[in-house]
Amino acid sequence: MTTYAAPPNAEEALVLIERLVRFARQRGMTEPLDEPYARNALLHLFGFDAPYEGELPEERLDSPIPLLEPLLDYGYSIGLIPDNTTTYRDLLDARIMGLLMPRPSETAAAFRRRAETEGLMAATDAFYRLNIDANYIRMDRIQKNEYWLHETPYGKLEITINLSKPEKDPKEIAMLKSLPPSRYPKCLLCADNVGYAGRADHPARQNLRVLPVTLGGEQWFFQYSPYVYYNEHSIVFHSEHVPMQISSATFERLLDFVEQFPHYFIGSNADLPIVGGSILNHDHFQAGRHTFPMEEAPVEALFAHPDLPDVRYGIVKWPMSVVRVAGTNREQALEAASRLLDAWRGYSDAEADILAYTERNGARTPHNTITPIVRLRDNGEYEIDLVLRNNRTSEEHPDGIFHPHRELHHVKKENIGLIEVMGLAVLPGRLKSQLEQIAAYLSGSAVWNESEVRDAAHPLHAHADWIAALVAEWGTALSPEEALRATRSATGDKFLRVLEDAGVYKRTEEGQRAFRRFLAHAGLREVLY
Repeated sequence: MTTYAAPPNAEEALVLIERLVRFARQRGMTEPLDEPYARNALLHLFGFDAPYEGELPEERLDSPIPLLEPLLDYGYSIGLIPDNTTTYRDLLDARIMGLLMPRPSETAAAFRRRAETEGLMAATDAFYRLNIDANYIRMDRIQKNEYWLHETPYGKLEITINLSKPEKDPKEIAMLKSLPPSRYPKCLLCADNVGYAGRADHPARQNLRVLPVTLGGEQWFFQYSPYVYYNEHSIVFHSEHVPMQISSATFERLLDFVEQFPHYFIGSNADLPIVGGSILNHDHFQAGRHTFPMEEAPVEALFAHPDLPDVRYGIVKWPMSVVRVAGTNREQALEAASRLLDAWRGYSDAEADILAYTERNGARTPHNTITPIVRLRDNGEYEIDLVLRNNRTSEEHPDGIFHPHRELHHVKKENIGLIEVMGLAVLPGRLKSQLEQIAAYLSGSAVWNESEVRDAAHPLHAHADWIAALVAEWGTALSPEEALRATRSATGDKFLRVLEDAGVYKRTEEGQRAFRRFLAHAGLREVLY
């Protein structure tokens, strides 16, 4: 790969453009008839009247990044972007790759043809590959994420430190504060994002493609997430900008999806603040091809409902409170999930700290909701995991009674959404360097000074109690490898506690009795295996 000590000159930029057009052709992004069109569009973008006419050596690239990075440098040097920041480089990146992609309707048509001739799995494989080749899914950044497994009594939890979302520098943050508000697109999930050029406070989406899918008789769209927290991480969103709402219609849509995409799971964040996702104003689901720890957790108590003989219910052995509904009868599985949701919405149990509503100034605020996950098993069974959620706050826990408690916020403060519920921690990028510094204390490569770290100005101040406990447990003479394992294990323990805090019924005798009280209230009776 050619490296550039400075931005490429004009002739070098022409070579990069020609190589990028060749990459797109090799990867099937551009058809032969479209090649001159794509080349001319790139030439016009960069201010050239004619292409490079010299010979190029044969090559096959797996990624556009080696070509894009110097082209972005050149674009900045000729004034295509006002600043050479990650934000503006990403805007130009999407603009370049968008010129090499098929139109959205062509992408959807190609998906349908491949699904009909080669099968749906081949079609999703090709669509996923297109998103990577178009640099919409930034694999170069995603590969920097930290990942490890953590053993617990509930199985192995997955721990990730998310480094794929680029951080903005202070100059960009200051500039964003001065920008006027925009109402288009209404949010990051609207279909209006397809082809959008973006701006400093909204990502460019010229290289985004979505697929239409019908769920519950309504128009929805399927796309991949640019951040890919797990394999083939997908977003399924409503065609209209409507708020999230968990209802029997939600379960119908989820079942429709797994019937159309049987190799994917699908689930929804809850629809209330604190226990819900980050975008509650646009109804959407998350899907993908990944086996989460919760999916592998066993059922530890079995229940039945006299009205629904073709359905099994079970309490899942998991730190959160999960009812698993399973059966081959679609209508009964749908009815079982809907009845449990209705029962939970209005259920209160003061002994277990669960109140369905609070009344204030004549207004009634609901607190109970569900995080649902649906799979279609190879044996034809629908499997619906219903995670019970409650978003009530208290004086002791102002951020949420069933939310990570304050002593865990130094590791995880954000909402516990669908991905975390299933056992995959998505931890903030700041933890990477912080854990490295903590490991340095445990290995003795940095001197542990407790009073220094407890100073509010110290970058590890929020972790002071945690570090002191780790030093007391492990000392300061571990090998670097042992210190890394110790900090990762302690982080995994923290995430387990996060899930335990988020569980409405605790894993105690009293908590499990309360869980069974609710199931009895919903008309279920416990049965022997």
